[in-house]
Amino acid sequence: MNPDLDRLQPYPFERLRRLLAGLSPPAGLAHINLSIGEPRHPTPPPLLAALRAALPGLAQYPTTQGSAELREAIARWAMRRYRLPALDPASQVLPVNGSREALFAFAQAVVDRSRAPLVISPNPFYQIYEGAALLAGAEPLYLPTTEEHDWRMRFEDVPAADWPRVQLVYVCSPANPTGRVMTLDEWRVLFELADRHRFVIAADECYSEIYCDEGNPPLGALQAAHLLGRDRCQRLVAFGSLSKRSNAPGLRSGFVAGDAAVLAQFLRYRTYHGNAMSPPVQAASIAAWSDEAHVIENRRLYAAKFAAVTPLVQRLLPVEAPQAAFYLWARAPGGDDQAWARRLFEQAHLTVLPGSYLARSVGGRNPGAGYLRIALVASLDEANEAAQRIAGLNP
Repeated sequence: MNPDLDRLQPYPFERLRRLLAGLSPPAGLAHINLSIGEPRHPTPPPLLAALRAALPGLAQYPTTQGSAELREAIARWAMRRYRLPALDPASQVLPVNGSREALFAFAQAVVDRSRAPLVISPNPFYQIYEGAALLAGAEPLYLPTTEEHDWRMRFEDVPAADWPRVQLVYVCSPANPTGRVMTLDEWRVLFELADRHRFVIAADECYSEIYCDEGNPPLGALQAAHLLGRDRCQRLVAFGSLSKRSNAPGLRSGFVAGDAAVLAQFLRYRTYHGNAMSPPVQAASIAAWSDEAHVIENRRLYAAKFAAVTPLVQRLLPVEAPQAAFYLWARAPGGDDQAWARRLFEQAHLTVLPGSYLARSVGGRNPGAGYLRIALVASLDEANEAAQRIAGLNP
């Protein structure tokens, strides 16, 4: 077996299951799960209709590159969303089976394990970044994102001696779990570092379409590249997904877009890797990327939940509404996030995720410790009920 498998840590939700084992929540309270970022709003009917209509396509082998129609639909969406003058669907767009699979596979294609590689990721982070780095033969280098530094990745903290070993940098904007959006100046710094040290940027943007201010969408990686005169998207690949945007996590549909030279090599890897999107899923994806009405309604539902829930949660847990995404990143009074996760389950029958489970200790400090990630994925009524239970607990 691959010895690097032994370096993988237990997934956060397995740790959470063990943490809550043996506890007895109030029998009269229905369980509300706010721990996992799984959208629960209805999947839009046009997507389902397109999926059903395309089922005969299961009789065909799909191509790894996907259909021209799908790549064109993704390119049109990205150009509208990020105000791009052009994005070549033939060379700069590649459909993938969800951003999770692509984020993992990308490291396997990018990393040259013969050169003692480093892969940078934010900390706390989506656990796929770490697993992808380890199984590609790289060492993760974690950049803590903390409140004292406005939740940003402090690239200035990377030791100068480490930069020549860096081959891949994962960024997540809007961030999981903080909801922070990278600024144009931060992108400028990162692009300059990528040019100087010749690494590739993987921009995870699966939460890009979940935000409360309809007139102020989060800045995207491709958009930042265009604004900074990098229309070839040099050393940049952005990852998008329909899971959160279109409430279709089971569809396993997303895309990567950016540097054509990098994507050509990634396509070569994927041809052997074997992951091609089925024709019915491609048809449903075309329908999803071609419609914004359901996305606007999706944002309206999340905005209503944040407006109702945040003031109630603030009565007990210090928290501010995020810039984007659907999480509240709340401070645990007293700093023991695991104890608070147990208390919320045992006393209020709510499941939330301890922030320490999303992070790794750096310099003796776990930057996720003392926080709770609360996913507002339940219905408005359930989310409001959960917030009422939190507000009703004693400090």
